[in-house]
Amino acid sequence: MRTHYCAELTAALIGKRVTLAGWAHRRRDHGGVIFIDLRDREGLAQVVCDPDRAEAFAVADRVRGEYVLRVSGSVRARPAGTVNANLKSGEVEVLAERVEILNPSVPPPFQIDDDNLSEQVRLEHRVLDLRRAPMQRNLRLRHRAASAARAFLDAHGFVDIETPMLYKSTPEGAREFLVPSRMHEGNFYALPQSPQLFKQMLMIAGFERYYQIVKCFRDEDLRADRQPEFTQIDVETSFLDEEAIRALMEQLARHMFKEVLGVALPDPFPVMRYEDAMRDYGVDKPDLRVPLKLTELTDVVKDVDFKVFSAPANTADGRVVALRVPGGGTLTRGEIDAYTEYVKTLGAKGLAWIKVNERAKGAEGLQSPIVKNLHAQAIAAILERSGAADGDLIFFAADRAAAANACLGALRLRIGHERGLAAQGWKPLWVIDFPMFEYDDESKQWKARHHPFTSPKDGHEEYIDAAPEKAYAKAYDMVLNGWEVAGGSVRIHRQEIQQQVFRSLKISAEDQRAKFGFLLDALQYGAPPHGGIAFGFDRLVALMAGADAIRDVIAFPKTQRGQDLLTGAPSPVTEKQLRELHIRLRTPPQ
Repeated sequence: MRTHYCAELTAALIGKRVTLAGWAHRRRDHGGVIFIDLRDREGLAQVVCDPDRAEAFAVADRVRGEYVLRVSGSVRARPAGTVNANLKSGEVEVLAERVEILNPSVPPPFQIDDDNLSEQVRLEHRVLDLRRAPMQRNLRLRHRAASAARAFLDAHGFVDIETPMLYKSTPEGAREFLVPSRMHEGNFYALPQSPQLFKQMLMIAGFERYYQIVKCFRDEDLRADRQPEFTQIDVETSFLDEEAIRALMEQLARHMFKEVLGVALPDPFPVMRYEDAMRDYGVDKPDLRVPLKLTELTDVVKDVDFKVFSAPANTADGRVVALRVPGGGTLTRGEIDAYTEYVKTLGAKGLAWIKVNERAKGAEGLQSPIVKNLHAQAIAAILERSGAADGDLIFFAADRAAAANACLGALRLRIGHERGLAAQGWKPLWVIDFPMFEYDDESKQWKARHHPFTSPKDGHEEYIDAAPEKAYAKAYDMVLNGWEVAGGSVRIHRQEIQQQVFRSLKISAEDQRAKFGFLLDALQYGAPPHGGIAFGFDRLVALMAGADAIRDVIAFPKTQRGQDLLTGAPSPVTEKQLRELHIRLRTPPQ
Protein backbone atom coordinates (compact mmCIF):
# COMPACT_ATOMS: atom_id res chain seq x y z
CA MET A 1 0.00 0.00 0.00
CA ARG A 2 3.01 2.31 0.31
CA THR A 3 6.32 2.80 -1.40
CA HIS A 4 8.07 4.74 1.39
CA TYR A 5 7.80 5.66 5.02
CA CYS A 6 7.35 9.38 5.67
CA ALA A 7 10.83 9.85 7.15
CA GLU A 8 12.44 8.22 4.10
CA LEU A 9 11.62 11.20 1.90
CA THR A 10 14.77 13.15 1.07
CA ALA A 11 16.06 15.44 -1.66
CA ALA A 12 17.28 12.34 -3.51
CA LEU A 13 13.63 11.52 -4.33
CA ILE A 14 12.77 14.91 -5.86
CA GLY A 15 10.79 14.32 -9.03
CA LYS A 16 9.89 10.73 -8.06
CA ARG A 17 6.33 9.49 -7.50
CA VAL A 18 5.69 8.00 -4.05
CA THR A 19 2.82 6.50 -2.10
CA LEU A 20 2.58 7.10 1.65
CA ALA A 21 0.19 5.71 4.27
CA GLY A 22 -0.46 6.91 7.79
CA TRP A 23 -2.47 9.21 10.01
CA ALA A 24 -3.40 12.86 9.52
CA HIS A 25 -1.34 14.43 12.26
CA ARG A 26 -2.40 17.95 11.43
CA ARG A 27 -4.42 19.63 8.65
CA ARG A 28 -4.02 23.29 7.67
CA ASP A 29 -5.89 25.36 5.06
CA HIS A 30 -3.67 28.18 3.80
CA GLY A 31 -5.57 30.37 1.38
CA GLY A 32 -7.11 27.57 -0.61
CA VAL A 33 -4.12 25.21 -0.45
CA ILE A 34 -4.50 22.37 2.07
CA PHE A 35 -1.44 21.08 3.91
CA ILE A 36 -1.57 17.72 5.69
CA ASP A 37 1.18 16.55 8.00
CA LEU A 38 1.07 12.79 7.48
CA ARG A 39 2.43 10.63 10.30
CA ASP A 40 3.57 7.02 10.33
CA ARG A 41 5.79 5.13 12.75
CA GLU A 42 8.97 6.59 11.23
CA GLY A 43 8.02 10.27 11.31
CA LEU A 44 6.19 13.04 9.47
CA ALA A 45 5.93 14.23 5.87
CA GLN A 46 4.24 17.32 4.53
CA VAL A 47 1.57 16.73 1.88
CA VAL A 48 0.36 19.62 -0.29
CA CYS A 49 -3.13 19.42 -1.80
CA ASP A 50 -3.62 21.96 -4.61
CA PRO A 51 -7.08 23.00 -5.94
CA ASP A 52 -5.77 22.27 -9.45
CA ARG A 53 -6.12 18.58 -8.61
CA ALA A 54 -9.80 18.79 -7.82
CA GLU A 55 -10.47 15.18 -6.79
CA ALA A 56 -7.54 14.96 -4.36
CA PHE A 57 -8.36 18.45 -3.04
CA ALA A 58 -12.00 17.51 -2.39
CA VAL A 59 -10.97 14.46 -0.38
CA ALA A 60 -8.35 16.46 1.54
CA ASP A 61 -11.03 19.00 2.44
CA ARG A 62 -12.87 16.26 4.38
CA VAL A 63 -9.78 15.08 6.26
CA ARG A 64 -9.59 15.66 10.02
CA GLY A 65 -7.15 14.70 12.73
CA GLU A 66 -6.22 10.99 12.99
CA TYR A 67 -7.93 10.00 9.75
CA VAL A 68 -6.08 7.09 8.16
CA LEU A 69 -4.89 8.11 4.69
CA ARG A 70 -3.06 6.85 1.64
CA VAL A 71 -1.47 9.58 -0.44
CA SER A 72 0.18 9.31 -3.85
CA GLY A 73 2.06 12.15 -5.48
CA SER A 74 5.40 13.55 -6.57
CA VAL A 75 8.21 14.67 -4.31
CA ARG A 76 9.38 18.24 -4.68
CA ALA A 77 11.68 20.60 -2.81
CA ARG A 78 10.06 22.84 -0.25
CA PRO A 79 9.99 26.53 -1.22
CA ALA A 80 12.88 28.65 0.07
CA GLY A 81 12.47 29.58 3.72
CA THR A 82 10.09 26.70 4.53
CA VAL A 83 12.62 23.91 5.11
CA ASN A 84 12.03 22.19 8.49
CA ALA A 85 15.40 21.10 9.89
CA ASN A 86 13.65 19.23 12.74
CA LEU A 87 12.19 16.63 10.35
CA LYS A 88 14.07 13.96 8.44
CA SER A 89 11.80 14.78 5.50
CA GLY A 90 12.02 18.51 6.15
CA GLU A 91 13.69 19.41 2.83
CA VAL A 92 10.85 18.10 0.70
CA GLU A 93 7.08 17.79 0.43
CA VAL A 94 4.66 15.65 -1.56
CA LEU A 95 2.36 17.29 -4.09
CA ALA A 96 -0.72 15.08 -3.79
CA GLU A 97 -2.18 13.55 -6.92
CA ARG A 98 -4.45 11.13 -5.10
CA VAL A 99 -5.74 11.13 -1.50
CA GLU A 100 -7.70 8.18 -0.10
CA ILE A 101 -9.43 8.08 3.28
CA LEU A 102 -8.85 4.51 4.41
CA ASN A 103 -10.68 5.09 7.68
CA PRO A 104 -12.07 8.23 9.33
CA SER A 105 -11.67 8.98 13.04
CA VAL A 106 -13.92 10.55 15.64
CA PRO A 107 -12.32 13.61 17.26
CA PRO A 108 -9.63 12.27 19.63
CA PRO A 109 -9.77 13.31 23.31
CA PHE A 110 -6.38 15.05 23.01
CA GLN A 111 -3.85 16.15 20.44
CA ILE A 112 -1.38 13.37 19.73
CA ASP A 113 1.56 15.77 20.19
CA ASP A 114 0.27 17.11 23.53
CA ASP A 115 3.01 16.66 26.15
CA ASN A 116 0.94 17.91 29.11
CA LEU A 117 -1.44 15.01 29.60
CA SER A 118 -2.28 13.51 32.97
CA GLU A 119 -1.28 9.89 33.41
CA GLN A 120 -4.90 8.92 33.99
CA VAL A 121 -5.94 10.35 30.62
CA ARG A 122 -2.99 8.66 28.94
CA LEU A 123 -3.79 5.25 30.44
CA GLU A 124 -7.54 5.51 29.78
CA HIS A 125 -6.76 6.19 26.12
CA ARG A 126 -3.59 4.12 25.92
CA VAL A 127 -4.05 3.22 22.25
CA LEU A 128 -3.92 6.92 21.34
CA ASP A 129 -1.16 7.57 23.88
CA LEU A 130 0.94 4.92 22.15
CA ARG A 131 0.72 6.95 18.94
CA ARG A 132 2.66 9.77 20.61
CA ALA A 133 6.29 10.11 19.57
CA PRO A 134 7.78 9.51 23.06
CA MET A 135 5.89 6.24 23.48
CA GLN A 136 6.71 5.09 19.95
CA ARG A 137 10.37 5.85 20.68
CA ASN A 138 10.33 4.08 24.06
CA LEU A 139 8.75 0.86 22.82
CA ARG A 140 11.03 0.65 19.81
CA LEU A 141 14.00 1.18 22.14
CA ARG A 142 12.63 -1.68 24.26
CA HIS A 143 12.55 -3.87 21.17
CA ARG A 144 16.16 -3.03 20.33
CA ALA A 145 17.24 -3.78 23.90
CA ALA A 146 15.54 -7.19 23.82
CA SER A 147 17.06 -7.96 20.43
CA ALA A 148 20.53 -6.99 21.67
CA ALA A 149 20.16 -9.20 24.74
CA ARG A 150 19.03 -12.16 22.66
CA ALA A 151 21.85 -11.71 20.17
CA PHE A 152 24.47 -11.66 22.94
CA LEU A 153 23.07 -14.65 24.82
CA ASP A 154 22.59 -16.68 21.63
CA ALA A 155 26.20 -15.94 20.66
CA HIS A 156 27.43 -17.14 24.07
CA GLY A 157 25.75 -20.53 23.96
CA PHE A 158 22.59 -19.80 25.95
CA VAL A 159 19.40 -21.68 25.07
CA ASP A 160 16.01 -19.91 25.18
CA ILE A 161 13.67 -22.25 27.08
CA GLU A 162 10.12 -21.45 28.20
CA THR A 163 9.00 -22.32 31.71
CA PRO A 164 5.41 -22.69 32.99
CA MET A 165 3.13 -19.75 33.79
CA LEU A 166 0.86 -21.93 35.93
CA TYR A 167 3.18 -22.68 38.83
CA LYS A 168 3.15 -24.28 42.25
CA SER A 169 2.69 -21.87 45.15
CA THR A 170 6.01 -21.62 47.01
CA PRO A 171 7.10 -19.25 49.81
CA GLU A 172 9.77 -17.25 47.96
CA GLY A 173 9.13 -13.89 49.63
CA ALA A 174 6.56 -11.75 47.81
CA ARG A 175 2.82 -12.38 47.76
CA GLU A 176 1.71 -14.50 44.80
CA PHE A 177 -1.20 -14.24 42.40
CA LEU A 178 -3.30 -17.40 42.73
CA VAL A 179 -5.25 -19.07 39.91
CA PRO A 180 -8.07 -21.43 40.93
CA SER A 181 -8.25 -24.80 39.19
CA ARG A 182 -11.63 -25.78 37.72
CA MET A 183 -10.62 -29.42 37.28
CA HIS A 184 -9.06 -29.84 40.73
CA GLU A 185 -11.57 -28.47 43.22
CA GLY A 186 -10.03 -26.46 46.05
CA ASN A 187 -6.57 -26.38 44.47
CA PHE A 188 -4.73 -23.43 43.01
CA TYR A 189 -1.90 -22.60 40.68
CA ALA A 190 0.30 -19.60 41.34
CA LEU A 191 1.65 -17.23 38.73
CA PRO A 192 5.47 -17.32 38.98
CA GLN A 193 7.33 -14.59 40.87
CA SER A 194 10.27 -15.79 38.78
CA PRO A 195 11.24 -19.05 37.04
CA GLN A 196 13.73 -19.68 39.84
CA LEU A 197 13.13 -23.34 40.59
CA PHE A 198 12.55 -24.36 36.98
CA LYS A 199 15.76 -22.75 35.78
CA GLN A 200 17.66 -24.56 38.53
CA MET A 201 16.13 -27.83 37.39
CA LEU A 202 17.14 -27.01 33.80
CA MET A 203 20.72 -26.84 35.07
CA ILE A 204 20.30 -30.21 36.79
CA ALA A 205 18.88 -31.44 33.47
CA GLY A 206 22.17 -30.56 31.78
CA PHE A 207 21.37 -27.55 29.57
CA GLU A 208 24.18 -25.56 31.27
CA ARG A 209 23.18 -22.15 29.84
CA TYR A 210 19.56 -21.03 29.86
CA TYR A 211 17.85 -17.71 29.28
CA GLN A 212 14.34 -16.38 28.86
CA ILE A 213 12.81 -12.94 28.48
CA VAL A 214 9.87 -13.76 30.67
CA LYS A 215 6.84 -12.31 32.41
CA CYS A 216 6.82 -12.56 36.21
CA PHE A 217 4.11 -11.68 38.73
CA ARG A 218 4.06 -10.31 42.27
CA ASP A 219 1.00 -9.15 44.17
CA GLU A 220 2.81 -6.26 45.88
CA ASP A 221 2.09 -2.61 46.53
CA LEU A 222 3.22 -0.69 43.47
CA ARG A 223 5.51 2.28 42.83
CA ALA A 224 7.27 3.96 39.91
CA ASP A 225 9.62 1.02 39.27
CA ARG A 226 7.24 -1.84 40.09
CA GLN A 227 4.27 -3.46 38.32
CA PRO A 228 2.18 -6.52 39.24
CA GLU A 229 3.42 -8.13 36.01
CA PHE A 230 6.94 -7.33 34.92
CA THR A 231 9.59 -8.65 32.56
CA GLN A 232 12.93 -10.24 33.40
CA ILE A 233 15.91 -11.28 31.34
CA ASP A 234 16.32 -14.52 33.24
CA VAL A 235 19.69 -16.26 33.06
CA GLU A 236 21.17 -19.40 34.60
CA THR A 237 24.53 -21.11 34.08
CA SER A 238 26.36 -24.23 35.21
CA PHE A 239 30.05 -24.64 36.07
CA LEU A 240 30.71 -20.89 36.45
CA ASP A 241 31.66 -19.37 39.79
CA GLU A 242 30.40 -16.04 41.12
CA GLU A 243 33.14 -13.93 39.50
CA ALA A 244 32.71 -15.60 36.09
CA ILE A 245 28.94 -15.07 36.14
CA ARG A 246 29.38 -11.40 37.01
CA ALA A 247 31.98 -10.92 34.29
CA LEU A 248 29.71 -12.48 31.65
CA MET A 249 26.68 -10.44 32.72
CA GLU A 250 28.78 -7.27 32.63
CA GLN A 251 29.53 -8.08 29.03
CA LEU A 252 25.80 -8.45 28.38
CA ALA A 253 25.06 -5.04 29.91
CA ARG A 254 27.87 -3.38 27.97
CA HIS A 255 26.69 -5.00 24.73
CA MET A 256 23.11 -3.78 25.24
CA PHE A 257 24.14 -0.19 25.98
CA LYS A 258 26.54 -0.14 23.04
CA GLU A 259 23.98 -1.53 20.62
CA VAL A 260 20.99 0.49 21.82
CA LEU A 261 22.50 3.83 22.91
CA GLY A 262 26.01 3.79 21.49
CA VAL A 263 27.29 4.11 25.08
CA ALA A 264 30.45 2.41 26.36
CA LEU A 265 29.92 1.38 29.98
CA PRO A 266 33.04 1.01 32.19
CA ASP A 267 35.08 -2.17 31.89
CA PRO A 268 35.18 -3.64 34.46
CA PHE A 269 32.37 -2.45 36.75
CA PRO A 270 33.51 -1.41 40.23
CA VAL A 271 32.66 -3.86 43.02
CA MET A 272 31.44 -2.85 46.49
CA ARG A 273 30.63 -4.99 49.51
CA TYR A 274 27.13 -4.66 50.97
CA GLU A 275 28.51 -3.49 54.32
CA ASP A 276 30.52 -0.73 52.66
CA ALA A 277 27.51 0.41 50.64
CA MET A 278 25.35 0.67 53.75
CA ARG A 279 28.10 2.41 55.72
CA ASP A 280 28.94 5.02 53.09
CA TYR A 281 25.63 5.50 51.28
CA GLY A 282 22.87 4.19 53.55
CA VAL A 283 21.45 2.02 50.75
CA ASP A 284 22.44 -1.18 48.98
CA LYS A 285 21.98 0.41 45.53
CA PRO A 286 24.04 3.60 45.72
CA ASP A 287 23.87 6.19 42.96
CA LEU A 288 27.56 6.83 42.40
CA ARG A 289 26.83 9.92 40.30
CA VAL A 290 26.34 11.70 43.64
CA PRO A 291 29.78 12.03 45.30
CA LEU A 292 28.48 12.61 48.84
CA LYS A 293 29.17 9.97 51.50
CA LEU A 294 27.83 9.39 54.99
CA THR A 295 30.05 9.80 58.06
CA GLU A 296 29.88 7.34 60.97
CA LEU A 297 29.57 9.10 64.35
CA THR A 298 28.00 6.49 66.62
CA ASP A 299 31.16 5.96 68.68
CA VAL A 300 31.90 9.66 69.27
CA VAL A 301 28.49 10.74 70.61
CA LYS A 302 27.85 8.01 73.17
CA ASP A 303 28.49 10.38 76.08
CA VAL A 304 27.05 13.67 74.82
CA ASP A 305 24.23 15.40 76.72
CA PHE A 306 22.08 15.42 73.59
CA LYS A 307 19.90 12.34 74.20
CA VAL A 308 18.69 12.32 70.60
CA PHE A 309 22.26 11.26 69.74
CA SER A 310 23.45 9.40 72.82
CA ALA A 311 20.38 7.14 73.19
CA PRO A 312 20.64 5.43 69.79
CA ALA A 313 24.45 5.51 70.02
CA ASN A 314 24.18 3.29 73.10
CA THR A 315 21.60 0.94 71.57
CA ALA A 316 22.74 -2.33 70.03
CA ASP A 317 21.18 -1.63 66.61
CA GLY A 318 21.42 2.18 66.78
CA ARG A 319 23.39 4.46 64.51
CA VAL A 320 24.30 8.15 64.46
CA VAL A 321 25.44 9.28 61.03
CA ALA A 322 26.14 12.57 59.29
CA LEU A 323 25.90 13.92 55.74
CA ARG A 324 28.12 16.86 54.79
CA VAL A 325 26.70 19.16 52.12
CA PRO A 326 29.51 21.18 50.48
CA GLY A 327 28.44 24.81 50.31
CA GLY A 328 25.26 23.92 52.17
CA GLY A 329 25.66 26.90 54.47
CA THR A 330 23.71 28.90 51.90
CA LEU A 331 20.58 26.85 52.57
CA THR A 332 17.84 28.95 54.16
CA ARG A 333 15.96 27.86 57.23
CA GLY A 334 12.95 27.26 55.02
CA GLU A 335 14.95 24.92 52.79
CA ILE A 336 16.29 23.05 55.83
CA ASP A 337 12.74 22.71 57.16
CA ALA A 338 11.62 21.33 53.80
CA TYR A 339 14.31 18.65 53.96
CA THR A 340 13.21 17.88 57.52
CA GLU A 341 9.63 17.35 56.36
CA TYR A 342 10.92 15.16 53.55
CA VAL A 343 12.77 12.76 55.86
CA LYS A 344 9.71 12.61 58.13
CA THR A 345 7.83 11.05 55.23
CA LEU A 346 10.48 8.31 55.35
CA GLY A 347 9.82 7.61 59.02
CA ALA A 348 12.45 9.87 60.59
CA LYS A 349 11.54 11.82 63.74
CA GLY A 350 13.45 14.89 62.60
CA LEU A 351 16.70 16.17 61.15
CA ALA A 352 19.47 17.80 63.20
CA TRP A 353 21.91 20.13 61.44
CA ILE A 354 25.00 22.29 61.93
CA LYS A 355 26.17 25.14 59.70
CA VAL A 356 29.94 25.53 59.61
CA ASN A 357 30.63 29.27 59.43
CA GLU A 358 34.26 29.33 60.69
CA ARG A 359 35.66 25.91 61.46
CA ALA A 360 38.82 27.28 63.05
CA LYS A 361 36.75 28.79 65.91
CA GLY A 362 35.38 25.40 66.99
CA ALA A 363 31.93 25.55 68.59
CA GLU A 364 31.85 29.36 68.32
CA GLY A 365 32.13 29.10 64.55
CA LEU A 366 29.14 26.78 64.26
CA GLN A 367 25.47 27.67 63.89
CA SER A 368 22.97 25.14 65.21
CA PRO A 369 20.50 24.62 68.06
CA ILE A 370 22.28 21.37 69.05
CA VAL A 371 25.88 22.59 69.44
CA LYS A 372 25.40 23.57 73.09
CA ASN A 373 24.62 19.92 73.91
CA LEU A 374 27.82 18.55 72.35
CA HIS A 375 31.16 18.54 74.13
CA ALA A 376 34.35 19.81 72.49
CA GLN A 377 35.75 16.37 71.70
CA ALA A 378 32.55 15.32 69.90
CA ILE A 379 32.45 18.56 67.89
CA ALA A 380 36.08 18.16 66.89
CA ALA A 381 35.48 14.55 65.81
CA ILE A 382 32.39 15.52 63.80
CA LEU A 383 34.27 18.23 61.92
CA GLU A 384 37.34 16.07 61.37
CA ARG A 385 35.56 12.92 60.20
CA SER A 386 33.12 14.71 57.92
CA GLY A 387 35.85 16.86 56.37
CA ALA A 388 33.70 19.94 56.91
CA ALA A 389 34.95 23.29 55.63
CA ASP A 390 33.72 26.84 56.03
CA GLY A 391 30.40 27.29 54.29
CA ASP A 392 29.35 23.65 54.60
CA LEU A 393 26.28 22.25 56.31
CA ILE A 394 26.08 18.91 58.14
CA PHE A 395 22.84 16.95 58.52
CA PHE A 396 22.48 14.21 61.15
CA ALA A 397 20.30 11.14 61.59
CA ALA A 398 20.12 9.21 64.87
CA ASP A 399 17.90 6.16 65.15
CA ARG A 400 17.95 2.43 64.61
CA ALA A 401 20.53 1.79 61.90
CA ALA A 402 17.92 0.84 59.29
CA ALA A 403 15.93 4.03 59.88
CA ALA A 404 18.99 6.31 60.00
CA ASN A 405 20.33 4.77 56.79
CA ALA A 406 17.01 5.16 55.00
CA CYS A 407 16.75 8.79 56.10
CA LEU A 408 20.20 10.04 55.09
CA GLY A 409 20.52 7.67 52.15
CA ALA A 410 17.45 9.21 50.54
CA LEU A 411 18.43 12.75 51.60
CA ARG A 412 21.87 12.27 50.05
CA LEU A 413 20.27 11.51 46.69
CA ARG A 414 17.79 14.37 46.84
CA ILE A 415 20.34 16.99 47.83
CA GLY A 416 22.92 15.68 45.37
CA HIS A 417 20.56 16.02 42.42
CA GLU A 418 18.81 19.23 43.53
CA ARG A 419 22.05 21.09 44.20
CA GLY A 420 23.75 20.03 40.98
CA LEU A 421 26.33 17.78 42.65
CA ALA A 422 25.52 14.68 40.57
CA ALA A 423 27.78 13.80 37.67
CA GLN A 424 26.43 13.06 34.20
CA GLY A 425 26.60 9.71 32.50
CA TRP A 426 26.33 6.10 33.64
CA LYS A 427 27.73 4.75 36.91
CA PRO A 428 27.33 0.97 37.21
CA LEU A 429 28.65 -1.20 40.02
CA TRP A 430 28.28 -4.60 41.59
CA VAL A 431 27.20 -4.90 45.21
CA ILE A 432 28.30 -8.25 46.66
CA ASP A 433 28.60 -10.18 49.93
CA PHE A 434 25.04 -9.70 51.09
CA PRO A 435 23.89 -11.15 54.41
CA MET A 436 22.28 -14.51 53.79
CA PHE A 437 19.49 -13.88 56.31
CA GLU A 438 17.68 -10.93 57.86
CA TYR A 439 15.68 -10.90 61.06
CA ASP A 440 11.97 -10.25 60.76
CA ASP A 441 10.73 -8.36 63.83
CA GLU A 442 7.11 -9.21 63.09
CA SER A 443 7.51 -12.99 62.89
CA LYS A 444 10.46 -13.03 65.31
CA GLN A 445 12.50 -15.30 63.09
CA TRP A 446 15.14 -15.24 60.38
CA LYS A 447 14.16 -15.12 56.71
CA ALA A 448 16.16 -15.40 53.51
CA ARG A 449 17.37 -12.00 52.35
CA HIS A 450 17.54 -12.99 48.67
CA HIS A 451 15.71 -16.32 48.39
CA PRO A 452 16.17 -19.64 50.18
CA PHE A 453 18.07 -21.23 47.29
CA THR A 454 21.06 -18.88 47.56
CA SER A 455 24.37 -20.51 48.41
CA PRO A 456 26.34 -19.41 51.48
CA LYS A 457 29.89 -18.19 50.94
CA ASP A 458 32.48 -20.89 51.33
CA GLY A 459 32.99 -21.66 55.01
CA HIS A 460 29.77 -19.94 56.08
CA GLU A 461 27.73 -23.15 56.14
CA GLU A 462 28.57 -23.48 59.85
CA TYR A 463 26.81 -20.18 60.60
CA ILE A 464 23.48 -21.17 59.03
CA ASP A 465 22.23 -22.85 62.21
CA ALA A 466 24.56 -21.48 64.89
CA ALA A 467 24.80 -17.77 63.97
CA PRO A 468 22.59 -16.77 61.00
CA GLU A 469 23.58 -13.11 61.40
CA LYS A 470 27.17 -14.03 60.45
CA ALA A 471 26.29 -15.97 57.30
CA TYR A 472 27.01 -14.24 54.01
CA ALA A 473 25.72 -15.32 50.60
CA LYS A 474 27.18 -15.68 47.16
CA ALA A 475 24.70 -13.03 46.04
CA TYR A 476 25.26 -10.01 43.84
CA ASP A 477 23.27 -7.06 42.52
CA MET A 478 24.04 -4.96 39.46
CA VAL A 479 23.29 -1.31 40.23
CA LEU A 480 23.09 1.48 37.66
CA ASN A 481 22.61 5.15 38.61
CA GLY A 482 20.91 4.19 41.85
CA TRP A 483 18.58 1.56 40.38
CA GLU A 484 19.00 -2.15 41.03
CA VAL A 485 18.82 -3.46 37.45
CA ALA A 486 19.79 -7.08 38.11
CA GLY A 487 20.12 -9.45 41.01
CA GLY A 488 21.40 -12.98 41.25
CA SER A 489 23.37 -15.55 43.15
CA VAL A 490 25.17 -18.84 43.07
CA ARG A 491 22.59 -21.47 44.04
CA ILE A 492 22.72 -24.31 46.52
CA HIS A 493 23.45 -27.50 44.56
CA ARG A 494 23.78 -29.95 47.47
CA GLN A 495 20.63 -31.37 49.01
CA GLU A 496 21.95 -31.38 52.59
CA ILE A 497 22.82 -27.66 52.47
CA GLN A 498 19.41 -26.83 51.00
CA GLN A 499 17.68 -28.75 53.78
CA GLN A 500 19.89 -27.00 56.35
CA VAL A 501 18.76 -23.60 55.03
CA PHE A 502 15.11 -24.68 55.08
CA ARG A 503 15.49 -25.76 58.72
CA SER A 504 17.07 -22.42 59.62
CA LEU A 505 14.05 -20.69 58.09
CA LYS A 506 11.76 -22.87 60.25
CA ILE A 507 10.38 -24.73 57.26
CA SER A 508 9.43 -28.12 58.66
CA ALA A 509 10.37 -31.40 57.02
CA GLU A 510 6.72 -31.86 56.05
CA ASP A 511 6.57 -28.41 54.45
CA GLN A 512 9.87 -28.99 52.71
CA ARG A 513 8.42 -32.05 51.02
CA ALA A 514 5.08 -30.38 50.28
CA LYS A 515 6.56 -27.17 48.85
CA PHE A 516 9.95 -28.17 47.49
CA GLY A 517 10.02 -31.95 47.28
CA PHE A 518 10.55 -31.86 43.51
CA LEU A 519 13.64 -29.67 43.96
CA LEU A 520 15.09 -31.73 46.81
CA ASP A 521 14.59 -34.87 44.76
CA ALA A 522 16.27 -33.32 41.70
CA LEU A 523 19.28 -32.25 43.78
CA GLN A 524 20.01 -35.92 44.52
CA TYR A 525 20.82 -36.69 40.90
CA GLY A 526 24.21 -35.07 40.44
CA ALA A 527 23.23 -31.40 40.46
CA PRO A 528 26.08 -29.29 39.02
CA PRO A 529 27.34 -26.08 40.64
CA HIS A 530 25.14 -23.38 39.12
CA GLY A 531 24.09 -19.77 39.46
CA GLY A 532 22.46 -16.98 37.58
CA ILE A 533 20.87 -13.60 37.53
CA ALA A 534 17.67 -11.82 36.54
CA PHE A 535 17.69 -8.39 34.93
CA GLY A 536 14.71 -6.15 35.62
CA PHE A 537 14.12 -5.51 31.93
CA ASP A 538 11.49 -2.80 32.47
CA ARG A 539 13.81 -0.87 34.80
CA LEU A 540 16.74 -1.24 32.44
CA VAL A 541 14.74 0.07 29.49
CA ALA A 542 13.32 2.93 31.58
CA LEU A 543 16.88 4.01 32.40
CA MET A 544 17.91 3.80 28.76
CA ALA A 545 14.86 5.83 27.71
CA GLY A 546 15.29 8.45 30.45
CA ALA A 547 11.76 7.64 31.67
CA ASP A 548 10.64 8.49 35.21
CA ALA A 549 8.56 5.33 35.60
CA ILE A 550 8.55 1.88 34.05
CA ARG A 551 4.93 2.48 32.97
CA ASP A 552 6.38 4.64 30.18
CA VAL A 553 8.23 1.69 28.63
CA ILE A 554 5.41 -0.88 28.95
CA ALA A 555 2.74 -0.95 26.26
CA PHE A 556 -0.24 -1.63 28.52
CA PRO A 557 0.73 -1.06 32.17
CA LYS A 558 -1.30 -0.98 35.37
CA THR A 559 -1.73 2.03 37.65
CA GLN A 560 -0.18 2.18 41.11
CA ARG A 561 -3.41 0.58 42.36
CA GLY A 562 -2.93 -2.33 39.96
CA GLN A 563 -5.74 -1.28 37.59
CA ASP A 564 -5.79 -1.32 33.81
CA LEU A 565 -7.66 1.87 32.94
CA LEU A 566 -7.92 0.88 29.27
CA THR A 567 -9.73 -2.45 29.71
CA GLY A 568 -11.15 -1.97 33.20
CA ALA A 569 -9.25 -4.89 34.76
CA PRO A 570 -9.60 -6.22 37.37
CA SER A 571 -13.35 -6.66 37.00
CA PRO A 572 -16.14 -8.78 38.49
CA VAL A 573 -16.96 -12.18 37.04
CA THR A 574 -20.28 -13.97 36.86
CA GLU A 575 -21.69 -16.26 39.52
CA LYS A 576 -21.58 -19.08 36.95
CA GLN A 577 -17.82 -18.58 36.51
CA LEU A 578 -17.30 -18.65 40.26
CA ARG A 579 -19.33 -21.85 40.65
CA GLU A 580 -17.26 -23.55 37.95
CA LEU A 581 -14.14 -22.65 39.93
CA HIS A 582 -15.70 -23.82 43.21
CA ILE A 583 -15.39 -20.31 44.68
CA ARG A 584 -17.89 -18.35 46.79
CA LEU A 585 -17.30 -14.69 47.64
CA ARG A 586 -17.79 -13.61 51.24
CA THR A 587 -18.86 -10.16 50.09
CA PRO A 588 -20.54 -9.79 46.68
CA PRO A 589 -18.72 -7.38 44.33
CA GLN A 590 -20.07 -3.82 44.28
